[in-house]
This record gives sequence, C-alpha cells and structure tokens, in this order.
Amino acid sequence: MSIAGLTFGAYPLGIAGTPTGLATGPQDDFEKIQSAFKELQGNSAKVLARNYILYMGPGSEERMLGAIEQHRQHGILADLTLGCYQEPGVPLDGWREFIRQVVRQFGKDLDLLQITNEPNLSFMEGSKPFVVEALVGGVLAAKEEIKTLGLTLPVGFGSVPSGPAALPNFWKDLANFGGQKFAEAVDFVGHNFYVDVFEEPLPLEKVPSEAERILRDLRENLLPVAGIPATVPIHITENGWPTGKNAYFGVERTYEQQASVLETVVRTVYRLRTELNITHYEFFELRDADSHNDDIFHQFGLLRDDYSPKPAFYVYQNLIRELGA
Repeated sequence: MSIAGLTFGAYPLGIAGTPTGLATGPQDDFEKIQSAFKELQGNSAKVLARNYILYMGPGSEERMLGAIEQHRQHGILADLTLGCYQEPGVPLDGWREFIRQVVRQFGKDLDLLQITNEPNLSFMEGSKPFVVEALVGGVLAAKEEIKTLGLTLPVGFGSVPSGPAALPNFWKDLANFGGQKFAEAVDFVGHNFYVDVFEEPLPLEKVPSEAERILRDLRENLLPVAGIPATVPIHITENGWPTGKNAYFGVERTYEQQASVLETVVRTVYRLRTELNITHYEFFELRDADSHNDDIFHQFGLLRDDYSPKPAFYVYQNLIRELGA
C-alpha cells in the first residue's frame, strides 16, 4: 500500500466544547472562513471543512437538517459528523431515519459522513448506554441508503485514544454487537487526539513519540479487537494545540509553540501514513472561539477570533502544499 499524501481539513467555526460547557465569542464570518480555506488550499487538492450535528431525539430533525443546509449554503459542507445525544429509553428508529434523511438530502454534497464523534469517551456520547447500538445501527443505515441512491459516500465512525476517560470495553462491545457485517461496512475510522493539551506541555522532542504511540495503539491494538482490518484507513479527525493558559497548570502556551507542535505532529502522521494506513488529517480549529480569553479552550485556532493569522496558519498552509494528496 502506498499513500501519496494526506487529505487535509479543519473545523471552520468558532464555537468549541470545554469540560464545563461551550467556548464562544464573536460571530462566525463566512466570507472570511471561505477566504481562509482558499488561502490554505492554494493550488492543492480540496481542504475539507469538518462540521458536527448533534441529534437530540425525535422532534429535533427539522432544526438539525436546517443547520446542515446552512453549512451547505455557506460552502462548509464536506466532512460531516452526526452525533447521537438523545435521552436513554427512546427508541433509536428516529436516529436511523434521521441519518437516512441526511444521506437523501445532502449525500451528493458530502465528501465524508461520520457516525458518532467520540463514542468511547465516557463523558460524551460514551455516557449514553445505547452508544454502541447507535453507532452500529447508524453506520448500517447510512450505508443502506447510500447503496439505494447509488452514491459513493464513505461512512465511518469516531474514537478517542485509550486512557482513564475512555470506555474500557468499547472495542469488544463493538465487535460483539456489530459483528462482521458492521466491520465490512466501515470505510474509515476517525480518531481525535491531542498531544499534551490537557496535561503539562511535553518538550517538543517528545511529541513525535507520543503521537506515534497513540496512533500505533489504535491500529495495532484497538481496531483488531473490533475486527476492523488494516485495509480500513484511519482519519485524524481532530488534532490541535491551543495557545493561552491551561487553568490547571498555569503554563503559557505561545503562538510559536503552537506552530512547532503542529508541524511536528503533521510530519509524524505523514511519516506513518503508509505503514498505519492514515489518509486524512484535520485540524481543530480554524479560528479561536475568543482570543481575549486566555483559557486554552478558547484559543485552539490557527487564526485569532478576528481571522488574523497566527504563525500556525502559515505553517499549516505550507504543510498542505508540501504533503497534501
């Protein structure tokens, strides 16, 4: 297997999740978003805009479909993740039908469709007792609808690395519930990982080995448990390194460090791309939620909240042009 280069992308909006709620700031400016994506892309292949829709149960469909339509109108509908956050005890029929509706209405506009974002994270989707059923049923429903419509839209699901916050039996449960039919339906596995973001920063020279450890664990240890073969590609669906301060450690994270870590991680992913079958890398996020708030969860952006570039923006631009597919 030989992978010529990576397909790159980024989450385009300002709002971001935090352990205590949402990080918000100035309104999104879609003209500036489109301009930034064009600048990142240059003459290279398409840079994907990655967005998230959270299904909240029966009655939320119209609002969620409307939000996807807005993404389409603003030119940021490419890589779409659907998360299931309905209350336990509600049948999943509505969730599966919602996925089918998304495929019918937007499938031809999408490059990728991901079912669940962080299903094995214990305090996110993984807190729902039905998460494995929602994941498996959602992937199969999407694939059935895609086949019916004659589309070629790849469908996958998300994950996070092993650790104290990850569900310990998730991959075994996925194998037991999904079986071979599910494993054969999966076109990619998305992986969200952040090297040293939630801990004290690592010395730069230790970042490559930590990134490699995380990616090898997924490919060599976790995916085989679920019966997912090495022929199914890994997509890095969230990775980033914020500026600002970590509230727990009080360590200042500078613009220059952000740029250095970004380049180091992307080059590590690129080096491993053929061996581990990694085809995509998407950065979180394009712009800060609020550049005036020095908490790190408000400053993940390649751009400040006024869309002025940090040094990492130009580093990412150069990496896309050098290493892009």
